[in-house]
Amino acid sequence: MRIAVDAMGGDNAPTAVVEGAVLAAREYQVEVLLVGQQELIKEHLSNYNYETGKIEVIHASQVVLMDESATEAVRRKRDSSIAVAARLLKSGDADAMVSAGNTAAALATTRVILGKLKGLARPAIATVFPNAIDFTVLLDVGANAGGCGPEHLLQFAVMGAVYAMDVMGKKNPKVGLLSVGEEKSKGSAITLDAFPLLEQSSINFVGNVEGKDITNGNTDVVVCDGFVGNVILKFAEGIGEMIFDLIKEELAQSRLAKLGMFLALPALKRFKARVDYQEYGGAPLLGINGGCIIGHGKSNAYAIKNAVRVASEFVSHRVNEHIEQYLRTMREI
Repeated sequence: MRIAVDAMGGDNAPTAVVEGAVLAAREYQVEVLLVGQQELIKEHLSNYNYETGKIEVIHASQVVLMDESATEAVRRKRDSSIAVAARLLKSGDADAMVSAGNTAAALATTRVILGKLKGLARPAIATVFPNAIDFTVLLDVGANAGGCGPEHLLQFAVMGAVYAMDVMGKKNPKVGLLSVGEEKSKGSAITLDAFPLLEQSSINFVGNVEGKDITNGNTDVVVCDGFVGNVILKFAEGIGEMIFDLIKEELAQSRLAKLGMFLALPALKRFKARVDYQEYGGAPLLGINGGCIIGHGKSNAYAIKNAVRVASEFVSHRVNEHIEQYLRTMREI
């Protein structure tokens, strides 16, 4: 399996991306295509020992900056590392791609070059949230900041359910529609119209859910529009950082607290691993005609390595094929 990795994307590129690619090539049964400015990538690669056949450098002369307009990037930077990675996927020279760079540019570029799955109106970004039991898939978390209709939420639900089944191992995932109350009569105009569509579908729809249901483990997939999902995602990141900062602050207050920290260290490490985005690697861009994993802009080498793992799992579980099958079945009903 060959995974194209945008070596120039992210706050820590290319240093962290190259190191992460080396770690992935060592640990997983994949070949990594590092896409970007060739000489710079090779300079960083010279710091590591790796199997020559497991890593290949593909030159791309341009870089999309983190704050750059997605529209301008698509129009003016056709030889960007994101665009070249997408074309490798389009041509079949790569099986999936990973980018921790400009999310809007990755979304726009892949939509132009790869297109959408047949029968799908809009792609969506899914993220895996740790909950009290295991994990919850939340989507959309940023691909659609506005203008979603009820039929879009239905398709998001389908994609989220397929991803939960294929990759997360959920046999019959419970799908909830994010709203301001559990009652069928509550919600915005879009959620009110989406409710009967989800209810009449063949997915395991459990009705409206609230924000607490993302983390309490009662729901496997939670569906919302990209604006709401992105706010939730950024809020969760902020809460996580605050909790760890407060713990550090309290532990620094006394020797007894430090002793308590030492005794609790194994549990704290396990807790950190459950809530750390680096463990989950990246978020799949569902609905694109190819496997695309969006990494966090702050991704370090460990996060990049895990993003490559997520990309390989996406391909090996044939997620796109199953989404298309589900959508085709819905059209035939």
